[in-house]
Amino acid sequence: MSEFDSKAAEWDLNPMHFDRSKAIATHIREAIPLRKSMSALEYGAGTGITSLLLREELKEIILMDNSREMVRVMNDKIAASGAGNMRALQFDLEHSDYTGESFDLVFTQMVLHHVNDVAAILKKFSIMMRPGAYLAIADLCPEDGSFHGEGFTGHRGFNTAELEEMLAANGFSEISCSVCFVIDRKISETQSSKFNVFLMTALKN
Repeated sequence: MSEFDSKAAEWDLNPMHFDRSKAIATHIREAIPLRKSMSALEYGAGTGITSLLLREELKEIILMDNSREMVRVMNDKIAASGAGNMRALQFDLEHSDYTGESFDLVFTQMVLHHVNDVAAILKKFSIMMRPGAYLAIADLCPEDGSFHGEGFTGHRGFNTAELEEMLAANGFSEISCSVCFVIDRKISETQSSKFNVFLMTALKN
């Protein structure tokens, strides 16, 4: 069982996860002109909190995640919500090419710092998106490694200027970025720390 399979059942019990998704959804609405004609993809959707918040403003959303248990939780929540425009999909985009429909919006939160080859994922996003589509990435600003602690092999947040350069190299323009949320996280028995989360948006050329 993967790390996120084991966390799926209790993920929504942490109120910070909802607060973070709510803030990100609000900033997406402010930065991107959402339309009822838009087909969207949430990459690394987890339990689908952000997609559920945005579902009424979009035509359809595919919620993609490689965790079987996260997808199971998503399917339960989609059924409970009665949302007919959402579909959960177990798919490992890091190691497979998606050959389905193209999208008008791709969004992701707190996922890229787990991805080994970020440039490769951005290239896949670009291929999957129609010209004039929007990309929204929410993730950690640079941090000292204490967010995940010992043993974490992913990225310690992102230098946003370097991420902007990667987006430009993969066919994106009109890139903007701002802090959208601050996580107050316990990093030891006696210490907490604050971690900034940015939202970067871009337009597919």
